[in-house]
Parts: sequence; structure tokens; C-alpha cells
Amino acid sequence: MTQHQTNDTYSIGELAKEFDLTPRSIRFYEEQELLSPERTGQNRIYGNKDRVRLKLILRGKRLGFSLAEIKNLFELYDSNPNSMLQLETMLQMTEQKRAVLRQQLDDIQMLMAELDEVEKRCRDELTELQKGN
Repeated sequence: MTQHQTNDTYSIGELAKEFDLTPRSIRFYEEQELLSPERTGQNRIYGNKDRVRLKLILRGKRLGFSLAEIKNLFELYDSNPNSMLQLETMLQMTEQKRAVLRQQLDDIQMLMAELDEVEKRCRDELTELQKGN
């Protein structure tokens, strides 16, 4: 692919390398209408807005947001940048993610306690068997 150009445009290869993604992943985000690069013939030319959005997509995914949720936030921002609605929606989504994570954490802690109990019983039984031999 081409070298980084000075006017804040990026090739798909440059973004893929920067974010450690495959070009196919970036094209998928474009198909989902999360990115909208310019086109010169068959070549995609990504601007700084696309680069920032790609960073936000990856952060959102890491936080557990679906692509549909991320797209919804982008649409809210595009229709009214810095709107209260966007911030309120983000807060609501954050609260929902926290609730899911708390439930998962509770489930994991319960499973860990069960594993501790199983392990203790096995060790106790093994100790008894070794005493008997």
C-alpha cells in the first residue's frame, strides 16, 4: 500500500497495520456503515474521521458494546454533535454494561467457590486414600 500521506488520509493497509486488524475487518465495518471512506477508483481513502471512528469502534467492542450500539451512538453524534441525548444514551448503555458485568462477576465468584469446594473434597479424599495405603 502507499506511504502515509501528509493530508491526514490513510489507506486501508495503513489503518489495518496501525490498529492490528485485517483489511477485511475494516471493510466489514464499512459494510456495517460505521466507516465511510472516500473512493478513488477501487481504492478506499480514509480520513481522520474514519481513523477516530475505528479507534472508537475497537474501544466500544472492548467494553462489550455491539456494533449496532456503536452505530447508534455515531448516528446520534452525526445528527447533533455534543448533544445531551448522545451523552444520556451513552450513560444508559454504560449502566447496562455494568449490570451485565456485575452479574457475570457474581456468576464467576460463585463458580470459583464451587471449584474450591470440589478441589477441597478431592484433596481430602485423596489424603484419606493415601493414609489407607
